[in-house]
Amino acid sequence: GIELYFAVGQVRDVTRDLNEEQAAKLIVAYEPVWAIGTGMVATPQSAQDAANAIRNDLKTTFGTKVSDSVRILYGGSVTSKNAAELISQPDVDGFLIGGAALDVEELAKIARLALKSTKSRN
Repeated sequence: GIELYFAVGQVRDVTRDLNEEQAAKLIVAYEPVWAIGTGMVATPQSAQDAANAIRNDLKTTFGTKVSDSVRILYGGSVTSKNAAELISQPDVDGFLIGGAALDVEELAKIARLALKSTKSRN
């Protein structure tokens, strides 16, 4: 949809002047506009769709080696209740954590869930 078009366009604005070596070091954080400060979270599938659209655009511009090395983080009301489902998506590599980071126990739970899930990928 239009939101993915804008997200990909914003990444393109940043990567326009980068070479492959620079682009390969990127960490992209994606948060839906409607999720910012609202407590609303994207479905795992919509987080995946956005991350995948960004990764595919990077692949078109810079090639597979670069697109595979770029880390794509999802932000938008990540909690220990939704972290495992979100991180299990193939193109979601990590999180940009907001309010949940203010609670040490909650942040630790999210970190453990993410670590457990990403270890099983490698």
